[in-house]
Amino acid sequence: MMESNDKYGIKRAVPLAFEEALEKTKEALKAEGFGVLTEIDLKAKFKEKLDEDFGSYVILGACNPQYAFEALGKDMDIGLLLPCNVVVYEENSSTVVAAIDAKKMLSVTGSDELEQFAGDVNEMLRRAIESI
Repeated sequence: MMESNDKYGIKRAVPLAFEEALEKTKEALKAEGFGVLTEIDLKAKFKEKLDEDFGSYVILGACNPQYAFEALGKDMDIGLLLPCNVVVYEENSSTVVAAIDAKKMLSVTGSDELEQFAGDVNEMLRRAIESI
């Protein structure tokens, strides 16, 4: 079931264990033309840096090279808003997958041209999450 998160993006609770959901998320992003440029394991980082326990939580920095290339051709500073973050985390005995709303994120540019572009990116992210 898809849920909308009005603050930041879209999210979905998936009936999978965390590790399986993480792998399926990467596969789904790849199927939509995204590469994962970064992977940040917050559980490991918080333990390493703060000696604090935290639940499973991974941030994936996803990028569609063609869209990134086109966006940078329109505005070189758009790199400040790239890549698109996708998170996978455990919450209340379930696993959640969520993606940033690119349209909301790029709205700070005030560019109608980039708004249409962001709508296309949102559709790809939504399809990826729905396929998990």
